[in-house]
Amino acid sequence: MNYKNVKTIAFDADDTLWVNETYFRETEEKFCKMLSFYDTENKIDQELFKVIIRNLPLYGYGSKSFVLSMVESALEISNYSLSPKLIGKILDFGKEMLDHPIQLLEGVHEVLNDLKTKYRLVVATKGDLLEQERKLEKSGLLYHFHHIEIMSEKKEKDYKKLIRHLDLAPSEFLMIGNSLKSDVLPCLGIGANAIHVPFHTTWVYEEVSLDHEQSKQFSSVKKLTDILTYL
Repeated sequence: MNYKNVKTIAFDADDTLWVNETYFRETEEKFCKMLSFYDTENKIDQELFKVIIRNLPLYGYGSKSFVLSMVESALEISNYSLSPKLIGKILDFGKEMLDHPIQLLEGVHEVLNDLKTKYRLVVATKGDLLEQERKLEKSGLLYHFHHIEIMSEKKEKDYKKLIRHLDLAPSEFLMIGNSLKSDVLPCLGIGANAIHVPFHTTWVYEEVSLDHEQSKQFSSVKKLTDILTYL
């Protein structure tokens, strides 16, 4: 891939700069075990996913929306007999997620220090505004970035809006992230560039299948530092 026209590089945050999905899956496992006297853990997990997807248009993404969906799912699974103590436990799960230390992924500082001398760097992440702002502050990475964009969704129209705000042509914009659905395909769809950096755990909602032509339109690397060979 040729990125010679790129002027601005945008980084996804969760599972691109730091660990995120791992904590959701750990919390989900605790939730399913806690309610396992109502049904099998697999069935509880399936029901929780249905509620999360149903609530996405209302609550968006992030730990707080996840907690609301866990509470709703638990009430439905228990036929609204869930004790206040267990509801309190679910709320504690959410607070633990929000208070969790930020674990940067390997090579983040190295990559940002290298690229910020050659490109304008921005964060383009989706989720809850307060939660993402807190993570960025705790990460110690803010000084690397020219602009922070916290998006409720990452679709073509959202990237078009960001690129207009940055006063760029699509060909001058490069998105780097772990999600094909949110970080790669929407950018390719508007004529921008993308590099895929897979994370070992992917939320099933973010999984997509690519055809042969799509797979030839972007670069994919094993780890974040590998992007330096392209830039």
